[in-house]
Amino acid sequence: MTDSQMPGFHKLPMSEKLKEIAKMTGLTEDEVKALANTGGLPSDVADRMIENVVGGLTMPLGIATNFRINGKDYLVPMALEEPSVVAGASKAAKIAREKGGFTVTNTGPVMIGQIQIVNVPQPEKAKADILGRKADILKKANEQDPMLVSLGGGAKDLNAKVLATITGPMVVAELIVNTGDAMGANAVNTMAEAVAPMIEEIAHGDALLKIISNLADRRLVRASAVFEKDAMGGEGVVDGVVNAYAFADADPYRCATHNKGIMNGVVAVGIACGQDIRALEAGAHSYASKTGRYKPLTTWEKDAEGNLVGKLEMPMAVGLVGGAARTHPAARAAIKILGAKTAIELAEVMAAVGLAQNFAALRALASEGIQKGHMKLHSRNVAVSAGATGELIDVVAKRMVEEKKIRFDRAKELVEELSKNR
Repeated sequence: MTDSQMPGFHKLPMSEKLKEIAKMTGLTEDEVKALANTGGLPSDVADRMIENVVGGLTMPLGIATNFRINGKDYLVPMALEEPSVVAGASKAAKIAREKGGFTVTNTGPVMIGQIQIVNVPQPEKAKADILGRKADILKKANEQDPMLVSLGGGAKDLNAKVLATITGPMVVAELIVNTGDAMGANAVNTMAEAVAPMIEEIAHGDALLKIISNLADRRLVRASAVFEKDAMGGEGVVDGVVNAYAFADADPYRCATHNKGIMNGVVAVGIACGQDIRALEAGAHSYASKTGRYKPLTTWEKDAEGNLVGKLEMPMAVGLVGGAARTHPAARAAIKILGAKTAIELAEVMAAVGLAQNFAALRALASEGIQKGHMKLHSRNVAVSAGATGELIDVVAKRMVEEKKIRFDRAKELVEELSKNR
């Protein structure tokens, strides 16, 4: 390929776009077929979800079992490519059941919309004047979404602040919006844009950005569970988990991987249920940094009986109204399997899965090591990448596990050797 300029490309049907890309990049017939397979997403729907669609990229959908959350049982759909995550979450949920499962609370579906005002001659006066017109501003915001307001949501409050920045002081007005069963980005952004001219006039400045914040610290979920010491391998393993948490609490290099383990669970459910996982990741990691130091989203300690107690607190901006949760047929089916009826219920399930997945990772680290179980499950992926098909996949994977050589080069040797003997 010598030129990525493709005038009129966006106007072509999806199949024609794929033909053009195949011709330009030398895709094989099998590669074209793989891309053209959009799985559970009809091609006409895919073509309307994003721009320049040429196909789809599917990933496995697994079901995590054993989850009991706030006294209710759930089968949890999880979509991801990484082995051991679904198994780890299911095992963690089974251990948590012995002490009643997961308890989760929430602070409600509240998001923040920010309106940035620059070139303000008197920032502090502007802040006071904006707050003085709070009722008018909220009225204007709520006129943008009467349906949301009729369901009990809408703009509920208004904040204003003056920021000292590298380009000088600026005033930021913040709409506090109850988004109901929606994630809320579209509703909040529409409201922010609608009130911006009014705020601009009040502040005698220029409105610039009008956008939702993904630091959803008014939309928190808090999950907790007790893991019985004997069920998880004894008090030594409990101590190991607590020490692993202490490591993450003290060191951002370890903490990044600690929190990644939480998001393994949260994002997998988010993908399955059609959520904005970029917003989830942004909210989680910015919340973990709110104190000025990057900190774990979970805490772990030993109770008086020697059992392990885990707690998670994090933002969870999710929705069941709008977005892929409504447009993607597979996401709708996954939500039906889960049985979540509200955005709050979905958020609570995702928090429990995040805590469970963190427990699974820490327990493995503190006992057998993370690689033993993970690599055993990963061996099948290695076998496939080396060319194994059908029953040969399991045979090659089993041999690599027995030899403790789960590597591509060894898989390749075994595929060639076993293929000759068949």
